[in-house]
Amino acid sequence: MKIFVCVSHVPDTTTKVNVAGDGRSLDPAGVKFILNPYDEFAVEEALKLKEKNGGEVIAVSVGADPAKEAIRQALAMGADRGILIKGDKSDAFSVAEMLAATIKANSPEIVLMGKQSIDFDGMEVAPMLSELTGMPSATVVVGLTIEGGKAIAEREVEGGKEKIELSMPCIIAAQKGLNEPRYPSLPNIMKAKQKPIEEVASTASGARTAVVTMTKPEKKRVGKILKVESDAKATAHELAKLLHEEAKLI
Repeated sequence: MKIFVCVSHVPDTTTKVNVAGDGRSLDPAGVKFILNPYDEFAVEEALKLKEKNGGEVIAVSVGADPAKEAIRQALAMGADRGILIKGDKSDAFSVAEMLAATIKANSPEIVLMGKQSIDFDGMEVAPMLSELTGMPSATVVVGLTIEGGKAIAEREVEGGKEKIELSMPCIIAAQKGLNEPRYPSLPNIMKAKQKPIEEVASTASGARTAVVTMTKPEKKRVGKILKVESDAKATAHELAKLLHEEAKLI
């Protein structure tokens, strides 16, 4: 079984970030980058499928050379080889377009990825990839079984879960809870350094969206504790005054 797993190189959520001088991107100085956490569930599921059915796990990422770090982490977990598509990942459609071209060229039986990346949080790539490749997809997947050439996916929906059956090849976007990702062992980390990463040129036709401006959230305003007076009318009057003059809510 040939298994593709798409991985993204993203800033760690615990890292403090600043806006770059262009006002449209992050300043990478001092920022720690990691393998997208949702993609870890996808990598683990890919490895479990390989252990059960045999085959090959190929980690694929879009970006510049630093994105190889995410691929190396997937290789350290147990993936066999990697593919880096050299392109800009700021536009979801372009990313889906580049991934679709590579998928069509390699004909995997199943494609796994995280339901979203924690940098853009768009949850757009899996559905777009499904449309571009003609492969059925399931998103927010918390359970997966392969039976008789079909994939049975359990996915979260509002207020519960649903099971759907997909013909293969198909696309699965993993949610937290699908599995428990393994930690790379030291020997596997060393082996990952020797595993091949193929570089592929971008095939994107052009971005459909662009970041116009980027700003950090405003600092939270300091809260104020209102002392409750014995006179309820006076307390209500003071509260209304603060909401009108300071909070500007009324």
